Amino acid sequence: MEAWRAARDMWHLFEPVHAVTYFAEESAQEFAAAGLKGFWMGYFAGRAAPMGAVGPAVVDATFFNFHPARVARALPDAWDLASPARVLDARLSGADRALARVLGADGGGVDLARAATLVRTAVEDLGVAGRPLAAANVALPWPDEPRQALWLGTTVLREHRGDGHVSALVGLGLDGCQALVSMAATGAVPRPVLQAARGWDDDAWAAASDALVERGWLRGDGTPTAAGAAARGQLEDATDRLAAEPWAHLGERATEELRGLLRPLATAVAAAGVVPVPNPIGLPRPR
Repeated sequence: MEAWRAARDMWHLFEPVHAVTYFAEESAQEFAAAGLKGFWMGYFAGRAAPMGAVGPAVVDATFFNFHPARVARALPDAWDLASPARVLDARLSGADRALARVLGADGGGVDLARAATLVRTAVEDLGVAGRPLAAANVALPWPDEPRQALWLGTTVLREHRGDGHVSALVGLGLDGCQALVSMAATGAVPRPVLQAARGWDDDAWAAASDALVERGWLRGDGTPTAAGAAARGQLEDATDRLAAEPWAHLGERATEELRGLLRPLATAVAAAGVVPVPNPIGLPRPR
């Protein structure tokens, strides 16, 4: 299988392992113990911490689709409460505790050390030009503990793919809210989930919808036109192509081995209800 064709299926399997950091109670507890206040401060500081004590403008640019006011309520105040180093410790500890609960002492019967080795191989010497979140995460010290190493590796993979996705969106001339409106129009994630999670009010959503109607991507009722559906398909294909490098580097045989190791982990996370479906990431149940 061509590496870019494997990229989307592999995302379905590594993203649930990474995403416990957003949804698990253990992660919320660790961020709170570090001194951060509320879910969104933990989210923005936790995800941004690999880049250092960055301000809201950097997060607006790299995370891309959040309302700036939501970001500004969390940053830079978070850094007065906890240093990036402290937040990184909390992030790793929370994800590790969540995965330990979900997978149990035996790792769900999966060889976590082997999975971590394969993921690390996939991201070694990864090209990160123009990919700030991937670059920041891959530069972090690699944990010795296999479960933690696996989580960090899936985080690098996730941010590498996400950085490429943002590049593809910008290349199509979409802003953050327009990107969300176009995603909701596909039916992959309901509008209320996206709008609430990303902080855009009805007026902003309507303005983004009007812009896509004028562009010929949406009809007046919010459903996609043929041109809009085709553009969204091209966007997803471009994202997969931009996410192909780890799988080309790992090779087809090792990618298939990793697929087999990740599938029961993703299934366990889904079965535990840690990552809700639907979710604002657009992540489906593993299959």
